Amino acid sequence: MSGLLPVDHALARMLEGAAPLAAETVPLAEAGGRVLAAPVKALRTQPPFDASAMDGYAVRAADVAHVPSRLTVIGDAPAGRRFAGAVGERQAVRIFTGAPVPEGADTIAIQENVKSLGGDVIEVLETVAAGRHIRRRGLDFTEGEVLLDAGRLLDAAALSLAASANHPSLPVVKQPLVAIIATGDELVPPGSTPAADQIIASNAYGVAAIARQSGARVLDLGIAPDRIEAISALLQQALDAGADVIVTLGGASVGDHDLVQAALVGFGMELGFWKIAMRPGKPLMSGRLGATRCIGLPGNPVASLVCSQLFLKPLLARLGGRQHDDQTVDAVLGAPMAANDQRQDYVRARVEHTAAGLLATPFDVQDSSMLRLLSDAGGLIVRAPFAPAVEAGAPCRLLRLR
Repeated sequence: MSGLLPVDHALARMLEGAAPLAAETVPLAEAGGRVLAAPVKALRTQPPFDASAMDGYAVRAADVAHVPSRLTVIGDAPAGRRFAGAVGERQAVRIFTGAPVPEGADTIAIQENVKSLGGDVIEVLETVAAGRHIRRRGLDFTEGEVLLDAGRLLDAAALSLAASANHPSLPVVKQPLVAIIATGDELVPPGSTPAADQIIASNAYGVAAIARQSGARVLDLGIAPDRIEAISALLQQALDAGADVIVTLGGASVGDHDLVQAALVGFGMELGFWKIAMRPGKPLMSGRLGATRCIGLPGNPVASLVCSQLFLKPLLARLGGRQHDDQTVDAVLGAPMAANDQRQDYVRARVEHTAAGLLATPFDVQDSSMLRLLSDAGGLIVRAPFAPAVEAGAPCRLLRLR
């Protein structure tokens, strides 16, 4: 089986030269799940003033050093409207959480520890140290401070922080556009009534889901029949749309009806590789058409999705400025496995959590057309080329699927 490229070499070739796409600025409300293209600095100081952290009374600590202590209430300070005067000896201002601390006050007596004596007189029942229940100006951040680094995935906390720092929009890495083209006279879309020799096309939906989970936009161009001019027409649509990655499904091998590679070469694609030492997924093709990356996935559904996990996901992560986390973990085999041949195997397995860790039990049948088993699998047991036979209970590596 000479000429087959090892999986790690194939991935390195596919990622060679891949870098985050250009930046674009989007409204804050549309930035969730995107990746920052530049650091974000605070445009303001937060809090912008010394603020009360509790509902209660702004007082002088010296006036409540001995309790009970009677004070006169001279006004109030709700959030959003400060008290204009100053707190003097044995005076208090009714204050609410978030309101500016009035001049002269240096602590907050919380309302649970204050008793009203009627009129403007209150009695503070517990001592309060200076500075208690006050959020100092700049406690969270100060103007000009770097709050978020480039490359940060904009999750809920990051978005709220950017909003608090007064950013209405943010610079983010462009989302890769993935154009998907299925090929084959035998394919019809879901909901159709297949003819006697046809099947329902399924691969595009799973590949699109993986692409979207990786932060990409998806353009599904449908199914091209086995005619080079039909495939070429959809390839042109992908290029016209500015696709960063073109993914074809099926038709990239070397049979008489495998026309994808020929169509791409006709557009000027530089072929990188097209045979991988892996199972499932040997007929994986990779190439470049100018700035556009081209990936020819196998037609078998399971092989198509496994290759998407191993190759498409890390490529899209790189283009989108994201971290690609290796989901491979240690596990224990729940059944014996025979010796392996020259190809690296990705074996669908049922995964259970046990007291000893993850238990991965391979399914008896591993045919690459069987989507049901991939749906049931919690992971893929990764077996290196020429791995020896092993018994149940032996350690293994497991690629988690969910």
